[in-house]
Amino acid sequence: MKAAMSKEQNIAKPYPEPIVTSKNYSFCWPMLLLISSMPACHASKRMPMPPAAKIIPHESTLHGDTRIDNYFWLRERTNPEVVAYLKAENKYTDRMMHNTEKLQQKLFEEMRSHIKESDASVPRKDGAYFYYQRTEKNKQYPIHCRKKESLEAKEEIILDVNVLAKGFEHFRLRGTALSPNHQILAYVADNSGAELYTLYFKDLNTGQLLADRVENTSGNIAWANDNQTIFYGTRDQARRPYKIFRHQLGTSTEEDQLVYHEKDEAFFLGVGKTRSEKYLLLSSTSSTTSEIRFLDAHRPTDTPLVIQARQHGLEYRVDHWQDRFFIVHNHNAQNFMVSQAPVSQPGIEHWQELIAHNKDIRIIYTLAFAHHLVVTERHAGVEMLRVHDLESGEDHYIDFTEAAYSVSPWRQTEFASAQLRFSYSSPITPESVFDYDMNHKTRDLKKETEVPGGYDRSRYQVARIYAQAADGTHVPITLIHRRGLKLDGSHSLLLRGYGSYGISQDASFASMRLPLLKRGFVMAIAHVRGGGEMGRPWYYEGKMLKKKNTFSDFIVCAEHLIAQGYTNKNHLAVTGGSAGGLLMGAVTNMRPDLFRTVVAKVPFVDVLNTMLDSSLPLTVHEFEEWGNPADAAFYHYIKSYSPYDNVKAGAYPDILVTAGWNDPRVQYWEPAKWVAKLRALKTDSSVLLLKTRMGAGHKGASGRYDALREMAFDFAFVMQRLGFDL
Repeated sequence: MKAAMSKEQNIAKPYPEPIVTSKNYSFCWPMLLLISSMPACHASKRMPMPPAAKIIPHESTLHGDTRIDNYFWLRERTNPEVVAYLKAENKYTDRMMHNTEKLQQKLFEEMRSHIKESDASVPRKDGAYFYYQRTEKNKQYPIHCRKKESLEAKEEIILDVNVLAKGFEHFRLRGTALSPNHQILAYVADNSGAELYTLYFKDLNTGQLLADRVENTSGNIAWANDNQTIFYGTRDQARRPYKIFRHQLGTSTEEDQLVYHEKDEAFFLGVGKTRSEKYLLLSSTSSTTSEIRFLDAHRPTDTPLVIQARQHGLEYRVDHWQDRFFIVHNHNAQNFMVSQAPVSQPGIEHWQELIAHNKDIRIIYTLAFAHHLVVTERHAGVEMLRVHDLESGEDHYIDFTEAAYSVSPWRQTEFASAQLRFSYSSPITPESVFDYDMNHKTRDLKKETEVPGGYDRSRYQVARIYAQAADGTHVPITLIHRRGLKLDGSHSLLLRGYGSYGISQDASFASMRLPLLKRGFVMAIAHVRGGGEMGRPWYYEGKMLKKKNTFSDFIVCAEHLIAQGYTNKNHLAVTGGSAGGLLMGAVTNMRPDLFRTVVAKVPFVDVLNTMLDSSLPLTVHEFEEWGNPADAAFYHYIKSYSPYDNVKAGAYPDILVTAGWNDPRVQYWEPAKWVAKLRALKTDSSVLLLKTRMGAGHKGASGRYDALREMAFDFAFVMQRLGFDL
């Protein structure tokens, strides 16, 4: 897809990730933040180049504009020449990186030394059980466990992902969901990276899999309260989640009943459950519009009822409390507000204000408890947690003192509890789990992730500075570096950016950065327009016919960092993935002189061709993000920045590009075509590498050690090109 790794998850549910559906006990490894940069070496220039991609002109005409695409043929997945081309590029990449193998191993060992390989999450109480996950040294995947009644009880392993993944090059557990009586574990998994998930059921009394199995689901599941019925999603030929089915345990999947079919190709369909566990929610969501249906979880065969029929531009999310729904929406509220409405009359005409709109504060979503409503907000680029007392009506905020940080409430906290559990981290503070007493306004640290290997946070500092765009807009930049940094322009700096879909790039902790920080790197995040850091208007100012603001903001941030003495052009590396890879391609075309090294991960660089092909996954859905090129204005605007269409003869920085053969979000041919065109047109001797992972998808390696090796490879490339000792 053209989105971030969490994009589909965000739009397929009535609430965003990282919140997980009710009774979902899976967890994601923290997103491995690609951050690197350094001084430049050309020791491997004399390596033989890979065979040039064959040129087969493909002509197309639209809006009076005729384009010739010489590498259109690389889309032919079944063509042996395509596979041969990708393998030749991989072989060339391996040769060019051969002299970094010792460095890669050193970086891998350093990163590994900073993780506690045998560890366990904070146990979470649910009913009679305490649920947690743990890892074991030398094992790639987590082990899901529980104990009954007390933490001193005997451990029960309910799912060992290492066992499930055995024999597969790639294995990703999309999610798990326990039946309300805690006896059946449903889980969805993918072993190719194509994100077509198989739904399995495990009897936790016997430890055996049930005969029930559903292939090619969207990965979205929710239980009804009868412990026998589960709802799941499926995808159409364009990989769009479009149908929700109801399955009864013990019956053939051929008997599964269609609950709802979303026919509009611009909408994704998902299913979830309210925290009260009273209602199931079926959410149809486009980039700009929502429509949510609900049904009583105790009556799973009922016909779902619409909360509010779709109105173009009206977005809303729903949670349940007693006899009403809480609704986060943007009706006459660009930055969103919270309303409430009776379950019996949930339409917009009955919405009553609970928390007012504030033009300076973006309301994101809510978590309902028996006596409180937790509201996640964002102000001046920083996340906030508001606690609203549902009896007194009083509000208060949970205080956080660092300049930049990330905070995530746990959706799985028990509904009846007055304890809110949340995870907190900053670029220098490891992930910490707190229990917050919403009545007494006190917090209890349950665990701070241990960072072995000699990490000392006092050696580093975090700063937030601003670059000024040409139109006067101040663009935030988050910086992480050694304390006492001398601003003399001599430092290597890795600048990361994204800037699409309203997704925020929050400043969280990642121990994988430490090998670079210890070598003097400055790490930076450019919070450019098109993201969500500064509220909904920030997103609107970086999409559709204003998309170029994203690119110019990033360039301004790079120039500002140089002007302020954090780095210089010869020590500046930049990176981004997916839509952030589009950012990399666009700014590299616009200012190839500004960056020394570029790492573009699964980059969405063939924007115009992809948006012209509605048969591809997600294209129609994405018209509201980029525009529909069937409209001449959007066609010409997209063409003016699409990285593939704007490659020209001239000098380019050193570039590493990655792709996934099974990637359903950014098809492998986008980075492949971009590299082929760059090879044909660039006039310099800089290094250009393409690495296609033939057994992976959009998210790269699934195992934690394999992911570290991928990161070590990327870091080694940057260090090689910036002249570090290998």
